[in-house]
Amino acid sequence: MDGRIDELLRTGASTPGLISLGGGLPASDLFPRRALAASFLRAVSEPNAAALQYGWPEGNERLRAWVAARLRRRGADVDSSDVIMTSGAQQALAVATQVLFRRGARVSCDPETYSSALDLFEARGLLAVPDQERVEGFYTMPAMSNPRGLCMTDEQRRALLRRARVSHAVIIEDDAYAEIRWGSPLPRPLLADDRAHVWHVGTFSKTLSPGLRVGWLVVPRRFRRRALEAKNALDLQANSLAQELLADFLTRNDYDALVERASRFYRRRAKNLVRALARRIPELRFAMPEGGFTVWAESDIEGDDAALLETAIAQGVSFEPGRIFRLDKRASPITMRLSFASEPTPRQIEGVDRLARAIAAYRRAGRRAARHAA
Repeated sequence: MDGRIDELLRTGASTPGLISLGGGLPASDLFPRRALAASFLRAVSEPNAAALQYGWPEGNERLRAWVAARLRRRGADVDSSDVIMTSGAQQALAVATQVLFRRGARVSCDPETYSSALDLFEARGLLAVPDQERVEGFYTMPAMSNPRGLCMTDEQRRALLRRARVSHAVIIEDDAYAEIRWGSPLPRPLLADDRAHVWHVGTFSKTLSPGLRVGWLVVPRRFRRRALEAKNALDLQANSLAQELLADFLTRNDYDALVERASRFYRRRAKNLVRALARRIPELRFAMPEGGFTVWAESDIEGDDAALLETAIAQGVSFEPGRIFRLDKRASPITMRLSFASEPTPRQIEGVDRLARAIAAYRRAGRRAARHAA
């Protein structure tokens, strides 16, 4: 991430009273605290103390079996031996890129996509490109995209799978937001239609808690040994305590009901944020997302999105500048990712009012600067 923007976001996060419309934080109201606490106590009380011991790089067998069973329900030919538990989805992406690509490799992405994936690609010396020809791989979020919160159509899915097969390229399928959705059933993962080319990434961070730092990676079977070696070299294993806690939690609680409740909760917040934006900042262009945590807003405002963020923080609100999600890193015209997930609706509405004032102040400053320059 751009150092200036990172500093501004950190400043905003530490500013008392600031309303955050940025970040991908889930709502703390939805954390199943009592059930997680009960699972924690059972995990640490087990006589063999497995939760407090070292484990194998592939992770907890019960948890891997649960992930595999859930993917089979969606049509994928997966068993527990295909699943590697990771320290969140980000480490799953790191393992995949380490095994698959050499420096200079070209990876096709949407024109706007997950910023931390772009940061990872850049750190590994990979080229994230919008075109889909002459690439070694595709990075995609077909079930629920980030930052736009949209689902890939069936035709788009078929076209991507065809391109991967014809070009012998791999697909990294990031399923992080897949289950936070409304209005459409959970789709088949790309993994279900091409086990040979798809590396599937998932996480519990959006549905249960990011603090657990537990995700997973499903790789084509011929790559399993190399992926395990890469995982082992990174950290030996994902957190034993968090994995044992989750394995206990998932056997005793209705995960589907939890996900359904979360989806209804976030849909209400999304609708309220979209209404507030349409009423208060009509110059922004956006669509109601189909799921996820965020709204992608575009404008015709020329300038520097980081400078607008600085103005917004002075007004008591923050957002994520669009450049960090864009492949071309353009700061202008200004775009932004706005989250409806973590702030209660009354604070979101107040945050939109503050953002409107910030945009007005930014435009006034730009006009003054233009007059002085003339």
